[in-house]
Amino acid sequence: MAADGRSLARLPSPRRSLGSLLGNGVRFMAKKPGAKDRLVVGEGIETVLSVQAALPDWPAVAALSANHLAALILPPGLKVLAIARDDDAAGWQAARRLRNPAQSLGIAVIDLVPALDDFNDDLRRFGLPALRRRIMRQLGLR
Repeated sequence: MAADGRSLARLPSPRRSLGSLLGNGVRFMAKKPGAKDRLVVGEGIETVLSVQAALPDWPAVAALSANHLAALILPPGLKVLAIARDDDAAGWQAARRLRNPAQSLGIAVIDLVPALDDFNDDLRRFGLPALRRRIMRQLGLR
């Protein structure tokens, strides 16, 4: 992140990873332990952290790309999967490709769709209370 916090750092290649990522992602634990039967997943770290700010009791995984989101290996015992997709063709396609195998395993799948392009944009534009209300409505919790 750049020093101003508004953009990526000026590096020759600011996004880089090592090793095999397909099927894996960056995991973020829930604030309260024990929520192993539900999971929020999304493409990018910013999206997932924005959603988790609204759902702190849900563990989360950032797949790091739409293709990796579609190929995510889901943990055993999962009952509810919330897919925080970006509002574009790649996000829709990745959510569909992850939803089908999850549902075949008996997992309830809920698409979380941002008002803008992604949930980080929503958080920055509308604030956390509005983001929380939107996500809770989509989850059917309020």
